[in-house]
Amino acid sequence: MQNEPNTDTTDNQKDSKSDWRTVGKNLRMYVPSGVYHARVRAGGKLHCQTLETDVRSIANVRLADLEKNLRQMVERQDKLTKGRMTFGEALALFEQRKNADATLAPNTKLYYENLAKALLKSWPGLKALDIRKLTEHDCLIWAGKFADSVSASAYNNTVSILKITCEIAIKLGARMDNPAKDLKRIPTKAKPLILPSSEQWGRFVEAVGNGGGNRNRYSQPCAFFVQFCAFGGFRKGEAANVLWQDCNFENGTILVVEDDGQEANGKDHDYRIKNGQFRVVPMIDAMRTLLENVKAFNVKLERTIKPTDKVMEVAECERSMTRACKEVGMARITHHDLRHLFATRCIETGVDIPTVSRWLGHNDGGALAMKTYGHLRQDHSLAMAKKVNF
Repeated sequence: MQNEPNTDTTDNQKDSKSDWRTVGKNLRMYVPSGVYHARVRAGGKLHCQTLETDVRSIANVRLADLEKNLRQMVERQDKLTKGRMTFGEALALFEQRKNADATLAPNTKLYYENLAKALLKSWPGLKALDIRKLTEHDCLIWAGKFADSVSASAYNNTVSILKITCEIAIKLGARMDNPAKDLKRIPTKAKPLILPSSEQWGRFVEAVGNGGGNRNRYSQPCAFFVQFCAFGGFRKGEAANVLWQDCNFENGTILVVEDDGQEANGKDHDYRIKNGQFRVVPMIDAMRTLLENVKAFNVKLERTIKPTDKVMEVAECERSMTRACKEVGMARITHHDLRHLFATRCIETGVDIPTVSRWLGHNDGGALAMKTYGHLRQDHSLAMAKKVNF
């Protein structure tokens, strides 16, 4: 947050010593950017933070949410001083910390939020339970039932939430030990990548475009969409939001606004590009041909393409893909598998994993891509080794 002074000013009066202006109770605006900030006193402390918007109506809603959260936090702290805390109150602190973690993408935060809801739903009465009364036996009984109803990864991450929530209670003095500490993780098995061969891919795209013999106005757009995802390694949401102005035919690149769930929070295409939430991927030959075909398709329908128009007419085609897989006789693939297909083809043709990882938008230096596609690099290395001759 910019260097905000601690002195108060009257409503709609600009602070003579800064670029800040008070525009309402607990609400200030940073004049150079027009962005609103909250300035709320709760529990004897002054809380100042950006509301991440320059729209007054949105700022008012976010300010109200912040004030509500701060009131609840003060109430919880008051209860702690009296030695009381429910599991739900400790879980709320866990969720607050996750939401405040700037290193987590919004989709990740939403994932944890949904797991927390699943935990409470699978354990009736847990939310209102005094956390001091939670026992190791309770945790073991719940874990045994919960493990049978969800995937291994969902189980492991939910158990992690349970453990961390109890640790929060320990640090705040609400209990002495962690009753969930002995819950074990369930080994997870990686989903085998069963991707189409080049011959199957061609027949698959054709089947999607034919609409199973019932071709309609969306059949060809669906065929375009599956190719667009596969030729760029895009996530479904990313592919759906690429604009024509993002396609640079001269440089042979496509600018991709990364799909991290932030559009749901009111952050549009241009805002996210401005704030570095994008990546640039190469326009491979197949992609260039596809885009030319999409243009020709629009011309045939007498449509005028504007730079701000979306390249793709559809945003998903799950049912068309499932039907086409059955028609071709190949293993079912999802939108995300098309991303795997892009990475696989890149590595098989000799592109190094760090480069592929960068094209996919990974920020781990290639660790995840190496874990997922490492065997492909090994196969490629062995094939290249056979060409070495002394």
